[in-house]
Amino acid sequence: MGPEYSNTRHNAGFMVLDALAKASNIAFADARYGFVAQLKFKGRIFVLLKPSTYMNLSGKAVNYWLQKESIPLENLLVVVDDIALPLGTVRLRPQGSDGGHNGLKNINEVLGTQDYARLRFGIGNGFSRGRQVDYVLGEWSEEEMKVLPERVALAGEAVLSFGTVGIERAMNLYNNR
Repeated sequence: MGPEYSNTRHNAGFMVLDALAKASNIAFADARYGFVAQLKFKGRIFVLLKPSTYMNLSGKAVNYWLQKESIPLENLLVVVDDIALPLGTVRLRPQGSDGGHNGLKNINEVLGTQDYARLRFGIGNGFSRGRQVDYVLGEWSEEEMKVLPERVALAGEAVLSFGTVGIERAMNLYNNR
């Protein structure tokens, strides 16, 4: 996503990855189809990808980096915003539909499967009928900004948990917090 979207609700997934990188003193590098960073944690290497394609065309970037880094599908975790969840809610799932999220829809199409894990980060649904796009692409309110750091950090912990203890245990640890 471009800089004009950096402080928007649609950028929640990037916020989680940026927080992980900052906490680990690593930086993203401009690479093919995105910005990439490698995070080492508990003997594992996490490849963090922020696609530079349009969010709704993320599948190309995800597929490229899965192939380039020889990452098996079961090790893929996609972090996305979700209007169906209250602000800051973290929901891990081992697979599932796109739930109306165009980024997930494109990843599903390019990968040819829905069988990969995803972390949905709740952005709430404080919009009136017909205003969904404006809400999702809108900037966080001051009130939302107050709770985001703690919730984004929790989502980052969930990402690391997924990579170290697996999806089932990570779901048990983070889905109700």
